[in-house]
Amino acid sequence: MKKYRRLMLIFLCMCFAAFCLSACKKSAETKADDAKETQVKETVESETKEKETAESEKETVSETEGSEESAIQSPSVCGSLSVEGTQLVGEHGEAVQLRGLSTHGIASFPQYVNEELFGEFRREWKANIIRLAMYTAEYGGYCTDGDKEYLKDLVRNGVEYATSQDMYVIVDWHILSDNNPNMHKDEAIDFFAQMSKEFSEHNNVIYEICNEPNGGTSWEEIKSYAQEVIPVIRANAPDAVILVGTPNWSQYVNEAAANPITGYENIMYTLHFYAATHTDDLRSTMTAAIDAGLPIFVSEYGICDASGNGNIDEAQANAWVQVLNQYNVSYIAWNISNKNETSAIIKSAVEKTSGFSWEDLSVSGQWLYQVLTNEKRSALETVAGPVQSSSLDTVTKSGDMEVVGTQVKHWESNGQQFYQYDLTVKNTSGQPCQSWAVDVKFNSDISLSDSWNGQYSAEGDTLHISSVDYNGNLSAGGSTGDVGFIVSGAAGLEIQTEE
Repeated sequence: MKKYRRLMLIFLCMCFAAFCLSACKKSAETKADDAKETQVKETVESETKEKETAESEKETVSETEGSEESAIQSPSVCGSLSVEGTQLVGEHGEAVQLRGLSTHGIASFPQYVNEELFGEFRREWKANIIRLAMYTAEYGGYCTDGDKEYLKDLVRNGVEYATSQDMYVIVDWHILSDNNPNMHKDEAIDFFAQMSKEFSEHNNVIYEICNEPNGGTSWEEIKSYAQEVIPVIRANAPDAVILVGTPNWSQYVNEAAANPITGYENIMYTLHFYAATHTDDLRSTMTAAIDAGLPIFVSEYGICDASGNGNIDEAQANAWVQVLNQYNVSYIAWNISNKNETSAIIKSAVEKTSGFSWEDLSVSGQWLYQVLTNEKRSALETVAGPVQSSSLDTVTKSGDMEVVGTQVKHWESNGQQFYQYDLTVKNTSGQPCQSWAVDVKFNSDISLSDSWNGQYSAEGDTLHISSVDYNGNLSAGGSTGDVGFIVSGAAGLEIQTEE
């Protein structure tokens, strides 16, 4: 009996031990499972958090990009424009300032009417308007020997390219040598009737009906012309903004202010300036007209002189921009081309029609890029500012031509030294000449960066310059100015004086 009890006790002990071992194993497995579950949960939570962070960052970037886009006053943001008092406004009543670029004559430089370039101006230059300048009387002009259908197709293409890039666009009836807009009034009426009908569904098209009346054309004559053209546009585009030129190459806005066009809304009056010629007096004329209630639009300006060529005056250009921004006046720069003149934004040696680098731009182009983008990079200034010089260097060539060169500016950019010179070429012979050529020699080798009013080539330390068609004729003792260039070279670069 005792033996049986002992066996039973042993059996119970073994069962209890087995039960304990099983319980411990299950507890360990449970803990392991719990730990695994916790790890999985933490991994999922971590991945979810990372995903949410990435989404948040993506949204932030998207919002930033969207805010940059919305900061540009484009048709998708401001819609149809109108005029309230002196101010251009959007469809929600917000003040609008348009800033952009004008083509040169589209008959002469049609290659720059392309969508890729317009998109580049919109995205990289932050421009919100393009002006399509169609000359009326010059070579290839609409009213002279130009192909009317070809020119209208260029305008149509330009409007569509600007529209696709979310930009406003000006259709510019670019009178100049024809002086008085009434000279081709019938053609203007037909043109604007057709164009305004075709673009009647566009909310981004502005019509400029006479670029620069001149040659003594009075405000009364301009006003009479406008009163015949405006109704034609209004028949198809009842609310479109219309720009009217003013006397003396669109400078005498005071005369328009004293006797504005009545009976129509959304009319603005153009003022044009070139900073090296037009300074405080014209700025005062403009601000006085605005203060008197005249809505002004600067549909053309340059930072050189009124010829579209010659000296550049950044200080006056900056003074203009300050006043224009103060009054919230829209302004459009002349011109998109590689023409050999200082108002062109592209260097004359550059043949591409889009994808421009900093080095492809002229001094005017680099200045304009900075103004439109609000970047502070300057091609004409070092940290310490430009170095001015008034020293004169005289060079004679073959005993016939005398060149007086003035170093206007000297600056450093991207580790290079640049020098800007203005020249006066004088015929010192006793006979008139139909063309001229001079060599300007420096004290070391040079590279030509930009030039105007001449044909130029650099060879070692010598710059070869010859006349162009409009400045080659010099009487005996006569001279021509506004010839100039920018070269780069070693520090201390100077023109060598020849006796």
